[in-house]
Amino acid sequence: MDRRFRDRTEAGRLLGQELKRRLGKNDNLIILALPRGGVPVGFEVAQALDAPLDVFIVRKLGVPGHEELAMGAIATGGVRVLNQDVLRYIPVPQKAIDDVAAREQQELERREGSYRGSRPPLDVHGKTVIVIDDGLATGSTMRAAVAALKKMQPRNIIVAVPVAAQQTCDEFRDEGIDIVCLRTPEPFQAVGLWYEDFSQTSDEEVHEFLNERNSQNTQPAHRR
Repeated sequence: MDRRFRDRTEAGRLLGQELKRRLGKNDNLIILALPRGGVPVGFEVAQALDAPLDVFIVRKLGVPGHEELAMGAIATGGVRVLNQDVLRYIPVPQKAIDDVAAREQQELERREGSYRGSRPPLDVHGKTVIVIDDGLATGSTMRAAVAALKKMQPRNIIVAVPVAAQQTCDEFRDEGIDIVCLRTPEPFQAVGLWYEDFSQTSDEEVHEFLNERNSQNTQPAHRR
């Protein structure tokens, strides 16, 4: 189907239905959403699967002077992943890598504080982790997230998105990554083209989604 999703809420509900059909009842699940756009999608998936929801923040480490080129990434939980292919091509001194990582760590911590408050990250060790975003074009951020998550020793990792480029889904599968893509329209061009409403999700909304899903005594933060 090439029909556009109405918004991230509809996309998340449909993705949640598909994952529930595939996975059935599973008490060992954790839903991790890539902020910001993945969080409203992840919220609906977590509701459908009755699973806890958290954010998983990934910050690219750009090569000094060529910041668009990723030499690695850092992620929630203090994980650092380096792209050795890039570092062989453009050698970067360890101190420069550490300096870039330190700057990005500050931004990562700022975002975690804004999104999660004082609540610690969910422990993914031994769990089945479903990583959610609102869509994949090249999938570079999601690849970094999967690489970082593997270091945290979950039982297994499933990438799940409402819409993605067919080539990206195929590449993920070729790399041994378990991925669920609801729709792979051609030509793809951009994630936002496949949503009628692709308005930006705010930091405050991310915080509210996390609170609504994970707090015992919370009033609905979003009227739908």
